[in-house]
Amino acid sequence: MTSDGEEPGELPRNSPGESLRSEPGEVHRGWWIAGIAVRVALLLILLWGALVVVLSMSPTPRTLPEFRASLAAGRISAVSYRVTPGGRGGEVYEYQVPPRKDGGEVSGLKWSEGPLRWHRLDRLPLFGASGVYTLDRLRDDTAASTVRAVQETDSSPGWWYARWPFDVPALLGLWWVGAAWAATFLIMIGSTPRLGNRWAWFWMFGVGQVGAIAFLLLEPRPLWYRHGRRPPPRRRLEGGLGCLTSIVLSVAATAAAVAVGELVNAVLP
Repeated sequence: MTSDGEEPGELPRNSPGESLRSEPGEVHRGWWIAGIAVRVALLLILLWGALVVVLSMSPTPRTLPEFRASLAAGRISAVSYRVTPGGRGGEVYEYQVPPRKDGGEVSGLKWSEGPLRWHRLDRLPLFGASGVYTLDRLRDDTAASTVRAVQETDSSPGWWYARWPFDVPALLGLWWVGAAWAATFLIMIGSTPRLGNRWAWFWMFGVGQVGAIAFLLLEPRPLWYRHGRRPPPRRRLEGGLGCLTSIVLSVAATAAAVAVGELVNAVLP
């Protein structure tokens, strides 16, 4: 604390006789409040989307009768499946397998009962009371409901960009998670970040997977700083160091995702 009773990094307080105008280099309080509101809104959307993705990656095992019972009760909001066009048990052939009339065997099934409850069937192949569970039988099961079964694609993240805001949320119709990520990326490109240059943040947005969340928390100043308080100046990360930081961030984010998924699955039935 300084001799005037001010905390380090905080702008000088106005005396009773001074006007409440903003200090040079400081945005007007109204604009600051608006900026904070936008950051908080984008951050909450991305955190919600990240939680949905994490839980969808850690579905709890269920049986085929349980899937059909949940479907008949109207509890299921989304269904995705994997299918084996030919062969049994997911065999891989070196020659072209002709398509089957029944659409092929369902070799994996995942569904949600709300955004935070995910279940799976992953026996290869799946068997029901009438034999192998095929794609045609899955379509028959979902025909009486409003749920549309979607075939899973390769959802492994790219090595240089984050796919999670655009994958599972799209299955649930949560397109606004991807929109929030894109808006945050545009804000980063159009600003002058404090902790790293644009190349550093580019790597953390992509390889780091959760760079958009970190950006909203920390740039241009930490989200919890009140108006007028400025962080101490520091050297910004360059692109190379930002790339290395993004790798560490990606590993930490993956470990945190696994831990959160296991914890939630242990709590939720």
